[in-house]
Order: sequence, then C-alpha cells, then structure tokens
Amino acid sequence: MMTGRIQKALSGFYYVDTGAEIVTCRARGKFRKEGLSPLVGDRVELRELGNGEGFIERILPRKNEFARPAVANIDQLVIIASAAIPKTDPFLIDRVAAIAELKGCDVTVLLNKCDLDPAEELYGIYSAAGFQTLRISAETGEGLDKLTPLITGKLSAFTGNSGVGKSSILNALEPDFQLKTGEISTALGRGRHTTRHVELFRLSCGAEVVDSPGFSSFETEELNMELKQHLPETFREFRPYLGKCRFLDCSHTREQGCAVLDALKAGNIQASRHRSYLRLYEELKPLRDWQEKRRK
Repeated sequence: MMTGRIQKALSGFYYVDTGAEIVTCRARGKFRKEGLSPLVGDRVELRELGNGEGFIERILPRKNEFARPAVANIDQLVIIASAAIPKTDPFLIDRVAAIAELKGCDVTVLLNKCDLDPAEELYGIYSAAGFQTLRISAETGEGLDKLTPLITGKLSAFTGNSGVGKSSILNALEPDFQLKTGEISTALGRGRHTTRHVELFRLSCGAEVVDSPGFSSFETEELNMELKQHLPETFREFRPYLGKCRFLDCSHTREQGCAVLDALKAGNIQASRHRSYLRLYEELKPLRDWQEKRRK
C-alpha cells in the first residue's frame, strides 16, 4: 500500500503523485456506494498493480472540500481579478471569498494586468478588508517575486473570471508549463474558457497550484444552509462588530443599533463589501432547512 496526492481527475481516472511516480488509478466501487468521490488534492492510499497503474483504496481525512471546482485540502484560494479587460465585478470576488472563509481556507486577492490598469479601487477595497492583496503583471513580471513566497509550501487554488490571466500567471511563474491561454474577446470584454478540468501543478519553488475553471464553476452547491447561517462571519471585517448589535438576531442589513452598519457609516467597512453581503444575504434568504436536508 502506498500514499500519494491526486493531481488530476479525468474520465474516471485519477493520476496520483506518490513522490516517486505518477500512478494512473481507478477508484474502488465502494466509494460510489458510499457516495464519496476522490477529488484533486486528496491524499489517498493506493494499491499499485504495476505498469504505472493502481487502485485507490482509501481517501485520507480532508482539511476541506469544494463541490465546484471539485478540489480538496486547499490551503489558500488565490482570487485573480483585473481592472483592465476583462474587468472584474467585486461581487464575484466577495462571493467566492465568503465560500473560502466558510471552508477555513485563506484568501489572497491577486490583481493582474496592473501594467494596463493599476486597479486602485479594487486594491483599496481588499487591502482595507484585511486580505493579502497584490498587484502583478503576468505580461511584464511585475510583482511575481512577491507572489512566490505566498504560495511556496502551500496548496493553492487559482480562480478568477475567464480571461483574467490564471494560466498566464502560471506560465510566468513556471515557463516550462506552456499552458494554453485564451484570447480576450474585445466585443464581449471577457475571455474564452481554456481550463476544462481541474489539475494540480507542482512548481519548482515548492508550491502546489490548482488551475481551476473560472468563477462560474462556484455554483449554488456551495451556497447552502451552512453559508446562510454563518454569512456574517465570512466577511472578515465584520467580525470585530458581531455580537455588539442591539438585537441578538441582527441581520446587519437595516436594523437600528447595528454595530456593523455603524462601522460602515464610520468608514471602517467598505461600502462595496457590504453591498456584496446584502446581495448574498438576499440570494441565500429563500433557503430553508428542508431544502438542505433534501440535498443530502
């Protein structure tokens, strides 16, 4: 029996890195019966059959897991955004960041294409909110020296709206990858999807990076009852004020005596972030306990 980490899952095959080789594995039928699927990032026990093939026998305990993209054991989510074409809507960043916070996953905001637009507004929003926020350019290499130590020794997932430069950044960090990059549609202001499956890449600096499909992959499976119940805590700058409102069941939307709204008026919480909170609150509001039970 050997152990390793799943690097890629494709067409029912799992490519497991044991440290010595990549073993192409199938999963035992018992996982299907248990309703459990191996995920990229999983640490697993496998039985090698020879000729570089094997079977996954056991999935080791997970730190966290995401439904879409289907990944596990992520140390940090690197959210890539841009103020150039395509321009990133802050709500998309906040929606994904809230899910990451719920999963106990660190968040870094990476503002690419700063050679075209320095993204002053986005930089101000997310640095003020307490996120590690970097401005870089995959084209010129600016800021990449600051990114490398943030990902070294960690398993990071790169995500962002299509065309924002996820694959270009990986290519700039590790030119030998030569990952396919998409062209930007000037008519639509967005890029073409080039990442079709989830894959883990090992960088020479010691980082492990998952290049996953874009924001559209973070679908409603992650917008569940757990997120609804803990939504205020997933906005990190709200936390110092939680429990200090006049009403115990304060929703932090419009109540008198709300400590979060008072902090917003005082400029201690960014208006853009609170608007995103309100949108998520309304999006999650229709969820009921019976819906969550039915999903399970």
